[in-house]
Amino acid sequence: MFPPVLLTETQSAFVQMLLVMGLGLILPVFVNRFDNRHRAILMGIGILLALRYAWWRATETLAPFGLTVDCLASWSLFALEFAALASSISAAVLMSRVRERGGEATEHAGWWLPGPAPRVAVLIATYNEDREVLERSIVGALALDWPEVEVCVLDDGKRAWLRDFCEAQGARHITRPDNKGAKAGNINHTLKLLEAEGPPDFFAVLDADFVPHRNFLRRTLALFHDPRTGLVQTPQHFFNADPVQHNLGLSRSYPDEQRFFFDHMQPARDAWGLAICCGTSSVARWQAVAELGGLPTDSITEDFMLTLALQERGWETHYLNEPLTEGLAPEGLKEYITQRARWCLGLMQIARGRLGPLSRSTLRLRDRWSVIDSVLYWLTAFPFRVAALLYPLLYWFFNITVVDAEVPEVLSYFGVYFLWTVISFNLLSPGMLVPVLKDVSQHLGAIQISRAAITGIIKPHGHPFSVTAKGGDRSKLQVQWRLMTPFIVVLVLTVVGLLLGLVFNRFAFYDAGDGKAVILFWTLYNLLVLSLVLIACIELPRRERHVADAPERAIFAAEGEPPRRVWMASLSQEMTRIRGRDWGVGTTGTLRISDVGDIEASVVERTPDGVRLRLLPDETTSAALLRKLYAEGEAPGVMQVNSAAIARDLARRLTFGRSV
Repeated sequence: MFPPVLLTETQSAFVQMLLVMGLGLILPVFVNRFDNRHRAILMGIGILLALRYAWWRATETLAPFGLTVDCLASWSLFALEFAALASSISAAVLMSRVRERGGEATEHAGWWLPGPAPRVAVLIATYNEDREVLERSIVGALALDWPEVEVCVLDDGKRAWLRDFCEAQGARHITRPDNKGAKAGNINHTLKLLEAEGPPDFFAVLDADFVPHRNFLRRTLALFHDPRTGLVQTPQHFFNADPVQHNLGLSRSYPDEQRFFFDHMQPARDAWGLAICCGTSSVARWQAVAELGGLPTDSITEDFMLTLALQERGWETHYLNEPLTEGLAPEGLKEYITQRARWCLGLMQIARGRLGPLSRSTLRLRDRWSVIDSVLYWLTAFPFRVAALLYPLLYWFFNITVVDAEVPEVLSYFGVYFLWTVISFNLLSPGMLVPVLKDVSQHLGAIQISRAAITGIIKPHGHPFSVTAKGGDRSKLQVQWRLMTPFIVVLVLTVVGLLLGLVFNRFAFYDAGDGKAVILFWTLYNLLVLSLVLIACIELPRRERHVADAPERAIFAAEGEPPRRVWMASLSQEMTRIRGRDWGVGTTGTLRISDVGDIEASVVERTPDGVRLRLLPDETTSAALLRKLYAEGEAPGVMQVNSAAIARDLARRLTFGRSV
């Protein structure tokens, strides 16, 4: 007989992790992510592993309780981590269910027949957006496939050119004497005007940079067959890359930061009856909002507040997970972070307000949980990210042990939990979770968002409303030094601390035992994340393009030459790239595009595989081009991770290249 093989503790821990990875290879064959039983099992195991990890951290890794610096550091980090873990557990419970309503919308299309189609008002709230941003939104709204629709442009900027444009296009231009109540006040002013004239049955809300697809109303209104439905929300898709995608060169291989929320978390929330109104791309029943006296103005996130106010009165909010609108993601890091800090502050205002989780309102228990879940996310995830960067420095400079753990235990408790979380979430939301990139996007705004969360929960009101700027000139490289500076400081301190510990005996602390190995790995991971954060703070120039474009046939007739069939490889309102044909710079002619018509064009650049044309559309073809680009087709952008392409794109970016 062979003697028994005895594994070391480290080997045993690795075996546990290998078993989880093995399950990760097998489970995709058996798991149906639309089966709530499968989802509940996956998330239930994840919650048990999270609790197992939390118990180990609490009982085995903390410094002895007492009036010591080690105790303060160790327990404060654990408190932050435990709060973030509670947020993760809440998210796992939400993700244990899902509901997709596409079939329901198809089944109940035309529920109003044989009666007339419901009357709908489309409200486009605007303040300071550029002309090119508003033009495509207004033209797209006017192209909606619906017989009874009025497009209203709610102009808090009171611009004469916008009034004239609306008049020429057939949209209604509305202003008000003051800008009280920001966006919610703007919409409420128009609702009162419409009520006096004879209100519509439903109204849709679009941000000024969002364009509805032609079937937006046909699909959303189908879900109002249930008389209890007060609001239907649809996902937000973006035809441009967000700053993290763009600055890291991942616009073709990594989805935008909001894809997980809109494509996976919202359908999960809907299964619990907790779908959130997100402002733009939503349709509301007039009667339901009229009962509230209009949109709530208690919070700068009036959309979430509207959700709670409707649910308190017994109305239901539903989610239709179909790409029915597309808009402009914040293009600059400052705007990106400002937007998220505003969302965070608004949630804190709600938590401390009349519809908060501890209020005396008649909200259901699950609605209160919905608010708690959102508050936990903003109040824990981002402060914990800041702490994760700073706490290893306490060890390298001051020999303060923040995690007293042996490597086999870390692998067994944390490693197994981490692997299962990545595997299970990628089973339920395929191609969404890349841990390093997720950390980069959260670190970028962690300081500002943490400040907004803490300030908001202590003092919820009295803060200025910050509009997210969209559009503008993005043609030059910009380095966000102010945003980058704290990360440079932490990176330098991390490198110095690491070198001190490795090179000089005086700083080669051994009191932590295996804890030093844990801190070492943690530090190296932080260096990777910090390096990517710094790269993301270098904003690359942008050239407008419609990221959903696929090669398409067109006909180009150069002056003095017969028409030739060509492939359009990309298309925007001003430019297109032609593959497979070559003309000299300055060549002029006419480009015929399907569903648009003939557009004057000229060659402005020769490329390795063709030429780039500048388009000069007239008023008619310009409107047709806007409809083709933004009001039709499937979801723009990247819907899930392309792992091989991420590696290629990151390598190109790290060698100072740019994604095409």
